[in-house]
Amino acid sequence: MTRSIPFEQWPADDWRSRASAVIPGGSSTGSKRPDALYGSRANDASVPSHYERASGCRVWSTDGREFVDCGMALGAVGIGYADPAITKAVQDAAASGSVSSLPHRLEVEVAEQLVNVIPCAERVRFLRTGAEATAAAVRLARSITGRERIIACGYFGWLDWNSDAAGVPASAKALVSWVPYGDSEALDAALRDDTLPAAIIIEPLVHDIAPKAWLERARRLADQCGALLIFDEVKTAFRVRTGGVQALTGVTPDLTAIGKALANGYPLAAVVGRADVMDGMRHTWVSSTAAAETTGLAAARAVLHWHEQLDVCERMATAGGVLQEIIGSALLEAPWVGVRAEGPPMMWRLTTDVPEQLDALVAAAAREGVLLKRGAYQFGAVAHDDDALELVARAMPAVMESLLPGPRRVDD
Repeated sequence: MTRSIPFEQWPADDWRSRASAVIPGGSSTGSKRPDALYGSRANDASVPSHYERASGCRVWSTDGREFVDCGMALGAVGIGYADPAITKAVQDAAASGSVSSLPHRLEVEVAEQLVNVIPCAERVRFLRTGAEATAAAVRLARSITGRERIIACGYFGWLDWNSDAAGVPASAKALVSWVPYGDSEALDAALRDDTLPAAIIIEPLVHDIAPKAWLERARRLADQCGALLIFDEVKTAFRVRTGGVQALTGVTPDLTAIGKALANGYPLAAVVGRADVMDGMRHTWVSSTAAAETTGLAAARAVLHWHEQLDVCERMATAGGVLQEIIGSALLEAPWVGVRAEGPPMMWRLTTDVPEQLDALVAAAAREGVLLKRGAYQFGAVAHDDDALELVARAMPAVMESLLPGPRRVDD
């Protein structure tokens, strides 16, 4: 394969072109690819493609423009970018040597703290990503039960066990039975299959927080058939509640995958659960050289301190709710845009029947200094202060006006 222009010849400040020349898709994170960020407006030179720095809830692009961020790193940052206390903890951990041939005491300390705040947690194993954590939970369930089939509802990352992407063996796909969100009849039907499952794994917030009755039914069915119940709380722990949806609903799974806001954007995840189940880790293999690297653990300890001192989840929900009200009200007053703001305030989404209209909205908002996540989700953060919320409110009239049909439209 040849390049029309070698990457060395792109202008130094053309980060979009430089990225496309050396990174397939333009970003190593799927949701940050230009076509994922802006859809049909991916090639619009007026919208930002890369950032230079971030602080609080603000992001500065490579050309120096300032934005209020409503996506907060796909929900990974709940406190705020470059929070001083978290940054100091990470710097101290790095300065002390972030890895060695021995495990660091932080691994023990943070595990102890997680046992205190996650309802199902009696034991903890650390990893780096949410996808790893859900995969570890599924492997553990298969190891303990001696079964292979999984009943699933939600999104659990990119790894083979749950993906229908190109390159995934058909044999792996055949082992997962998918059920619609909140559908008790489908859950019952999946359990009537002749092949008993190793686990029922649920993401307990998709369009909205999962109905308690549905989660309770999953709990009963798992117990009846000898399967494990797994919650993927990668997005919801430390956001819906410190202890996740299970702390809100009182429905306790056997295993839980956590990550994202656990470490305020630093790479750390974990699978946690009942002691007798987690002890099954001794009989299978889940391991990573960087699983307990200390910068992520130090960030998590600092985040947990935040949760001890402040109702962080209430603050995030309040900020998210204000953002949803500001943007949702503007959309209601501008029906020509054809986009809706839906979902719970701590993580809501933009929906539309015409994707190109959502693309136009996201691009127009970016031009006015507001970064919206195309689709799901918008996340409130502690750092969304009154000044930032006011900036979003001031930007919305211009955003909506720019999307008026006909000759007044200025974004073509």
